[in-house]
Amino acid sequence: MVLVLKKGASKKEIEAIETKLYNEKSPRGFNAKKYNGVLSLKEDPLDLQLKLRDEWERDPR
Repeated sequence: MVLVLKKGASKKEIEAIETKLYNEKSPRGFNAKKYNGVLSLKEDPLDLQLKLRDEWERDPR
């Protein structure tokens, strides 16, 4: 599906496009929005991401 949002569109037009976008049922894939806010972390997400990315560099193999 292709939705075109033109420069200078009114708020009503933007809301109509959002409605079409979010109400469209995809035949495949998954709804990532249902996982929004599910994971609770005890440390800063950015620090965790950097630690996980550096993990392969510290691998002694």
